[in-house]
Amino acid sequence: MAVSNDEFYMRRCIELAALAAENGDVPVGAVVVRQADGEIVGEGYNRREKDKSSLSHAELIAIAQASERLGGWRLVDCALYVTLEPCVMCAGAIVNSRIERVVFGADELRFGACGSLFNVFAQGLNHTPQVTRGVLKDECVMLLKDFFRELRKR
Repeated sequence: MAVSNDEFYMRRCIELAALAAENGDVPVGAVVVRQADGEIVGEGYNRREKDKSSLSHAELIAIAQASERLGGWRLVDCALYVTLEPCVMCAGAIVNSRIERVVFGADELRFGACGSLFNVFAQGLNHTPQVTRGVLKDECVMLLKDFFRELRKR
């Protein structure tokens, strides 16, 4: 059975999320992919605890890296893959960076801003990315469940 491109990139996000967990951060990983050639141009994982910053979300780190690498803030031919549905802050950054497509694994029922709790992209802003949800959902959910189970044991 062939692995879809979405699954391929989400597997990289899962690897990055594991790095976040190793640092004591909620396991969320993200990559920005240039759609024309499939190159990963930005990567990130949650670093809020490590950096002691509420701004160190996986998506923001990946977007910043992609912008630096591509030489501009407009990521018009790019897709963002992330293990967990983006929050309002990250959804705003997605809109502002003109990312064309967002692909995520697990729904975020408490903070999700791409359709679960709230939908930033349905507000009539100047840019509306396409959203694909549920890619490798079970694996993404297990990452989070395992992390919080271990955290409760401590």
